[in-house]
Amino acid sequence: MKITVFGAGAWGTALAIQAAARHEVMLWAREEAAVSAMRASRCNTRYLPEAPLPAGLQLTSDFDAALAFGELLIIATPMAALRSMLARLPDGAAVLWLCKGFEAGTGLLGHEIAREVQPRLRVGVLSGPSFAQEVAAGQPTALVSASADEALAQLGVEAFHGERMRVYSSNDPVGVEVGGAVKNVMAIAVGIADGLRLRAERLGDASRAPGLNARAALITRGLAEMLRLGQSLGARTETFMGLSGMGDLVLTATGDLSRNRRVGLMLAEGLDLKQILQRLGHVAEGVYSAPTVLARAQASGVEMPITAAVVEVLDGRLSVLDAIDVLMGRQARSEH
Repeated sequence: MKITVFGAGAWGTALAIQAAARHEVMLWAREEAAVSAMRASRCNTRYLPEAPLPAGLQLTSDFDAALAFGELLIIATPMAALRSMLARLPDGAAVLWLCKGFEAGTGLLGHEIAREVQPRLRVGVLSGPSFAQEVAAGQPTALVSASADEALAQLGVEAFHGERMRVYSSNDPVGVEVGGAVKNVMAIAVGIADGLRLRAERLGDASRAPGLNARAALITRGLAEMLRLGQSLGARTETFMGLSGMGDLVLTATGDLSRNRRVGLMLAEGLDLKQILQRLGHVAEGVYSAPTVLARAQASGVEMPITAAVVEVLDGRLSVLDAIDVLMGRQARSEH
């Protein structure tokens, strides 16, 4: 199979590395300078400096050449670029995207953007609990390829399923996309709680700081928020019990490689959002998607208190300590 990966960030590069062991793969980067640097070093020094590029992995900045090469197209850009990328694809093209979130401004998920921009594409999403560094290193990973087009979902399985990567198929792209979007917001919330705990332990006063109990509560109630929003948009409940729901939530909320979790940790240390984003040097989708997730939930009549608290903290309208107090001070109710 010939596969083109559009976007040479960490995740796009990692998947290209893995797929190149079994398929013909071309990795497209927007800037020729980046392509030249990767060709010279056979490494993506900016995003995955420790992962060598396979000899057979082709590199280009020529969009038309990349488009003509691939039978399966993979969009690995941030969510903000998905619309413009889809608009450049021809009718009938088979495409899966890796980006996770709701589009800022419109509040649309990826499949909704595709329906609006290019309705004759064959579209789906590849998602699941995965850090790019581990995928590039060949560490065991499980993903889900989701599309209403069953043949396309299976094409995603054939492209990436291998000895160290297990890929499941799903015909619920809505649920997979909602899980991928909301888990980033919840990871910020858990990062805040963990950061407050670590800070309190360092200062020798952990009496009122959130602990591991709070982490478990945030993950569990975060899953409930994800499920409510997903159901309101037509997703199936069981999707959220799988890789793109609970699996991705647990990894992103607790894994030290998670950029969204790191945002929460730094907020707990008292850094402002501008400083945090400068330190990260990479996109943390939860920062940009949190207000959009909340707006979409409110439009659907779905209550998402953790998401609302994260948005207020990111906007500077609520301190991290007050956010925990607000969530703990909510009125008692039935769990379900």
